[in-house]
Amino acid sequence: MTENRSQQRVAKGRRGRPRQAEVARLAGVSQTTVSLVLGGNKQGIALHAETRERVLEAARELGYVPDPAARRLAAARNNLLGVFSFTATFPTAVEHSYYPFLVGVEQEAAARGFDLVLFTGSSPGGALERVRLADGCLFLGRHAPAAGLRRLVDDGYPAVHIGRRDELAGLAWVGADYVDASAEVVRRLAAFGHRRAVLVREDDDAPASTDRERGFHEALAETGLAGPPGAAGPVVRAADPAAGITAEWVRGRWEEGVTAFVAEETDTGAAWRALLGAVEGAGLSAPGDVSLALLGSPPADLAGRPAPTGFDIPRAELGAAAVRTLTGLLAEDGPGSPPLVACAFRAGHTAGPPPGT
Repeated sequence: MTENRSQQRVAKGRRGRPRQAEVARLAGVSQTTVSLVLGGNKQGIALHAETRERVLEAARELGYVPDPAARRLAAARNNLLGVFSFTATFPTAVEHSYYPFLVGVEQEAAARGFDLVLFTGSSPGGALERVRLADGCLFLGRHAPAAGLRRLVDDGYPAVHIGRRDELAGLAWVGADYVDASAEVVRRLAAFGHRRAVLVREDDDAPASTDRERGFHEALAETGLAGPPGAAGPVVRAADPAAGITAEWVRGRWEEGVTAFVAEETDTGAAWRALLGAVEGAGLSAPGDVSLALLGSPPADLAGRPAPTGFDIPRAELGAAAVRTLTGLLAEDGPGSPPLVACAFRAGHTAGPPPGT
C-alpha cells in the first residue's frame, strides 16, 4: 500500500488534475464507488462507512478536485418527471379513478416542457429508489410506504404526493379538500330535513378516509344531526363492507330512525357497492324511503345507475396542481400551487326529504 501511494504521488506530480480512476486505485475500490461517494451518493445506495472514509482519504491525499465541466453536466436536469403509483398495475384505463389524475399530469407537464417516466409499486427490488432517474417525482396511491418517502425527502429529492400526507414533515403534497366537501354533503342532507345519518367507511387509516370522516363529524355537530340511538355511533368502519353492511343491518338502522346513509369513495368502491346492495336487499329505495350520498364519485361500472348525491373530485386539476408544485420545487422558488383543491357538490338523484316530511 505504501508503494502504491508513492506511485500515486509521482503520478500526481507528473500530470495535472487527478482522475477518479486514480482515487479508486488508491482506495482499493471501484470507480463507480468513488463516483457515488464524491457525488454525495444521491442514489441512496448503501455504502459502508469505512469504504466512504477510504475514498475521501484517498481523494484528499491526491488533491482530487471535481472537473467543473463534468460537475455541471452531472447537475444538469434532463426534464423528466417521474410518476409513481402504489397500485399493482399502473392505472391507465379510462375507467380507472386514477386516469383523470394522469391526464392532468400529462397536460401540465407538456405545457412546462417536461416528459414523464412511469414507475409502479409492482416493480421488483427497490422501485422507489429508481425514481431518482427523474428530476423529481409525483406519488399517488391510497397507501404509500412512509419509510421510502422519508428517505427521499431527507436526501433532498424533489417529491410531491397527490393526496394529503402532512404526517411526513417536509414532503410536499396537493390534495382535495375532503373535509369541507364531506361537510357540505351532510349540510344538504340536514337541509332536506334528515335528523339521523350514518357514515359507512372502510376500516383503515388512509388520510382520504380520515378527512371524509372529519368533515362528516364536523357537519353533524354544526347541523344537529345524530347517528343511531345507543352507543354504536354515527360511523361504521367495515373491514369487509360486503360482509358487514347487509340488508338486515340497513333495515335495523332504518327502524331506529336513520333516514340518510353516506358512504366514502375508495379505489374499490366497496363501501358504496355494499350500501347499494344492502338498501335494495332491505326492500328500500332512494330517495323515496332513504337518502343515499357518496363522498366522491361512483365506480365506472356503476355509471349507468342514477347519479348519487355527493361531490366530484377534481382529479385532472389535482394532477396539474401537483406538477406545478413539483416544478416549483425544481426551480427552488417554493411550491407552485396551493395544497388544497376544492371539490364541487353534486346534487345527484339519490337524496331528498325523508318520508313523511
